[in-house]
Amino acid sequence: MAKKPPPAPALADWQPPSGKRAAAFSLTKLDPAAKPWSCGDKEADKAAVDALALELDALQDLFYADRRFKLLVVLQGTDTSGKDGTIRGVFSRTSPLGVHTVGWKAPTEEERVHDYLWRIHQQMPGAGEMMVFNRSHYEDVLVPVVKQWITPEQTAQRYRHINDFERLLSETGTVILKFMLHIGFEEQRERLQERVNDPTKHWKFSMDDLTVRKQWADYQKAYEALLRATSTEHAPWTIVPANSKTHRNLMIASIVQATLKKLKLRYPPSDPRLKGLKIT
Repeated sequence: MAKKPPPAPALADWQPPSGKRAAAFSLTKLDPAAKPWSCGDKEADKAAVDALALELDALQDLFYADRRFKLLVVLQGTDTSGKDGTIRGVFSRTSPLGVHTVGWKAPTEEERVHDYLWRIHQQMPGAGEMMVFNRSHYEDVLVPVVKQWITPEQTAQRYRHINDFERLLSETGTVILKFMLHIGFEEQRERLQERVNDPTKHWKFSMDDLTVRKQWADYQKAYEALLRATSTEHAPWTIVPANSKTHRNLMIASIVQATLKKLKLRYPPSDPRLKGLKIT
């Protein structure tokens, strides 16, 4: 029998503060090796993730039947932070009919001739659907910022655009969960080396990964800025300590499960003609 996770820690401890306190927020104060949601050992955590995956499947069925809400899960993080692994671990038991995923890459030529949120809006979940983003619209306030393709004024403008966009989604029935997968510099080195050492993972590795790694400090600074600016009441960010892949999955699965339960989902009323109906 799977060991139940301990009572959930204070989620606010892993979310950027708002208001005047936001200026003091720093990723360096959050340990990527921490395991606040752990059951106590790795095997217990794995069992808890599996149990939660089964429960999420049942909740997803109810979510789809209820159809009052939509769910957007954003997974954002540096290379090797575990976005793919999170999708496999947390949503492994859910039906592909109700849970969809999008992996965002560099925009196409067609996408470039529109505003940067155009392609994002097209992938929003419909009623009763769950959408999981592997990377997201937040790439547009990361890469262009680090490469200095946009000015600080344009960056601030994009923060406002994104906050307004997410408020629109929230006010029209979309529940937004945003997770920043937080790994350490040394942990990333080990994971990149694993890809180099394993021929079956060479397809995951690009020499550009080494260039981006040299800009680690710049990307951490860009992440801190966007987390401060875009963690809102309607769409808060949660920083997930992700050096442990199992703990990462456990924390995210626990938060998704708790969020769905708070919605007080219900099945629609039964057709009264079904009462006493006998199929012959």
